[in-house]
Amino acid sequence: MRAQPEQAADAWPEKRGNPISVPKSNARRVLLLVLGCALLPCVCLASLLVGARPVAVSTAIDALFSYDGSVAEHIIVRDYRLPRTLLGLLCGAAFGVSGALIQAATRNPLADPGILGVNAGAAFFVTIAVGLLGLTSVGATIWFAFLGAIVVTVLVYLVGASGRHGAQAVSPIRLALSGVAISAVLSGIGSSITLLDPQAFDAMRHWQIGTISGRNISDVIAVAPFIVFGLVLSLLAARSLNAVALGEDLSRSLGTDPLKTRLLVIVAVTLLCGAGTAAAGPISFVGLMVPHAVRWFTGPDQRLIIPFTLICSPILMLTADIAGRLVVFPDELEAGIVTAFLGAPMLIALVRSTRARAL
Repeated sequence: MRAQPEQAADAWPEKRGNPISVPKSNARRVLLLVLGCALLPCVCLASLLVGARPVAVSTAIDALFSYDGSVAEHIIVRDYRLPRTLLGLLCGAAFGVSGALIQAATRNPLADPGILGVNAGAAFFVTIAVGLLGLTSVGATIWFAFLGAIVVTVLVYLVGASGRHGAQAVSPIRLALSGVAISAVLSGIGSSITLLDPQAFDAMRHWQIGTISGRNISDVIAVAPFIVFGLVLSLLAARSLNAVALGEDLSRSLGTDPLKTRLLVIVAVTLLCGAGTAAAGPISFVGLMVPHAVRWFTGPDQRLIIPFTLICSPILMLTADIAGRLVVFPDELEAGIVTAFLGAPMLIALVRSTRARAL
């Protein structure tokens, strides 16, 4: 009896010995959905309230619906914390979903836009735009971010596939090392560019670490259409990614073109990482941590992983941003530093697990 594509896709990780996949039940999925839907509005509200100047809940609600420009708390909430919260929602979803897409398309558990250098490529081209061309607005630099994201995506894969066996020799660790190496080179060159121009250095020193602070509503409007379109493409690619996980020959027999699916993923990742990096800087590990955590609840079905990642990634991003405001209060720690502290141990554990399976 011929297996259905969805059934075969669900069974694929267990057959390949994926240690993250365990028998799943609908109860876990419902639990994750309830937790996600409950936590997301809570962290959004906390993002509006927490900071160097705490704001009461009633004051924040008045600032949103009965704005008074003469009240300092209203200005803080409406002009500073609201754009920051919206940007956290958008960029969190962008980085998380792009990580899920890359992991599914490459079948690489170590894949993440930051680890594979996609964010670094976008950041490098933005650095060129700011440091050499004098561009400063998100609306102007976002196009350079798109170009950098797609160039480095292709470059990392070519470097990872180079060697005697070509594309057949590409392993998760090889791709990760290629991404880290290219990221280091681009980061060094980018730092040199900013150090040559004190004004560019001052404008980019916080952005290069990764932060959603200091943006206004016009920056949110500039990136929102690209991120939303990238998320729509990601949801459309979910079913095809289930088939691609079975291998190219079987996916073609099921009516899915692996090349078209990967091209769709590249377009989506370019939009998500380019827009997210242009607005918030090269924040890493969100796309690594959230898809792995979600997969424990949902199983390997991309039709569940991508939507649940879409809900959970903004929670992590805003939580990291809020934690950064509290750790060194009344100063702030950038969200990119907090996510690095959380994600680095997980990356080490995944690398050790991958190496152990290869022995």
